[in-house]
Amino acid sequence: MPIPAQQERAALPGSVALLIALPALLFALITWQVAADGPLVRLDERLSRVLVNPDRFSELLADLGNIPVAVPVLAVALGYVAVRGRRAGADRWWLPVAAAALLMTLVPALVVPLKALMARPGTPTEPPGTGYYPSGHTATAAVAYGSAALLLLPWLRTTLARRTLITVCAALVLGASYGLVRRGYHWPLDVVGSWCLCAVLLTSLWLVLQRTAPDRPRRPAPEPDPHDVA
Repeated sequence: MPIPAQQERAALPGSVALLIALPALLFALITWQVAADGPLVRLDERLSRVLVNPDRFSELLADLGNIPVAVPVLAVALGYVAVRGRRAGADRWWLPVAAAALLMTLVPALVVPLKALMARPGTPTEPPGTGYYPSGHTATAAVAYGSAALLLLPWLRTTLARRTLITVCAALVLGASYGLVRRGYHWPLDVVGSWCLCAVLLTSLWLVLQRTAPDRPRRPAPEPDPHDVA
């Protein structure tokens, strides 16, 4: 007899609530500081002057957040999970794929209006202009690689494979983030703000994937030994 997955997940642990609340609060704090040109902004500008050193390597790392690079990675994961889920006969196999695809489309829908609203100028290495907070490249990398990892994890059988996947995806996001700051494409707070926003988005996706996962069968009880005498 199958165990209802909803019954197992009825109560969300407090740690999951923190995974949403803490980055959301931090994002609100950073956004307020950028809008008000507060002390964090001045610290951010000083830190940027220390970190910026444009070179070819940092430019290549920053390219990991480009749409033509990151989105195809997610598309491959979407296709793989869709095929595996359908072949396995999973109920609502299309829901995880649809949820991750929808999340990716939400990135520009959220980031572009924020950029226009905040109108933050770029670093001295960038041409005059505004719209640098939050970092769209960071958000693209985080959601694309992070969603791919969340989709693929349930299909990996070994702990080593799962740890490798998480490590690779985290390295891609951190590499893109470092490249954006090192190259001078973004202020550090632009990147950190996108991290916070994407932490909320990816945690929400994780919750959806947990609730749409197939029910797990109950392990059968062991047969009584006919030779046992009460």
